[in-house]
Amino acid sequence: MTGSTTISAVLWDFGGVILTSPFEAFNRLEARIGVPPDTIRRINATDPDRNAWARFERSDISAAEFDAAFSEEAARAGFSIRGADVLMVLKGDIRPEMVRALDLVKAAGYKTACLTNNMVGGDGVTERPANSREAEIDLIMERFDAIVESSKVGVRKPEPRFYEIACEMLSVSPTECVFLDDLGINLKPAAGMGMRTIKVMGADQAITDLETILGLSLH
Repeated sequence: MTGSTTISAVLWDFGGVILTSPFEAFNRLEARIGVPPDTIRRINATDPDRNAWARFERSDISAAEFDAAFSEEAARAGFSIRGADVLMVLKGDIRPEMVRALDLVKAAGYKTACLTNNMVGGDGVTERPANSREAEIDLIMERFDAIVESSKVGVRKPEPRFYEIACEMLSVSPTECVFLDDLGINLKPAAGMGMRTIKVMGADQAITDLETILGLSLH
């Protein structure tokens, strides 16, 4: 494989990249409460900079305020969905093959950062849930050289400032970065800044694409 000689940092989304996609959990909730598939995703895509989801990820509103605001947005769309119920299904499963790829990228000398739109405590309800899953996630987070969390920096993907913060924390330019995310809307501004981007549709595909860019074996 022929990789790029200009890349020095790999930036990783968390949910949908290191973890399985929250959209899968949303679909399970939708099936359980009897609303059409992807209803939650469509609600969250409406007025994406100012809706309940966006404000919660920036820590502009509390979990209780999100519960009420999302419920109102769902009602306007013709559905009865509690915001609190959405938060309760957010926990994705860890993809061990992505964690191994992260370890191999680090071992090869690349800088790494996690760029995540998140809520306080991960689920927006508790500060630090105490369980084995959270402990395992903590160990993954410790691998990154930098972590950019929307709930802490007050901006979120796809706002350009979010990516600028990541570059500043790693002391790299955008053109030195590869960014992996499962949402095209989050990749577009990164690409516009000069980053190489990978849309994650599955673990094996994403790792293969990253191998091609870096010229490394990551499986």
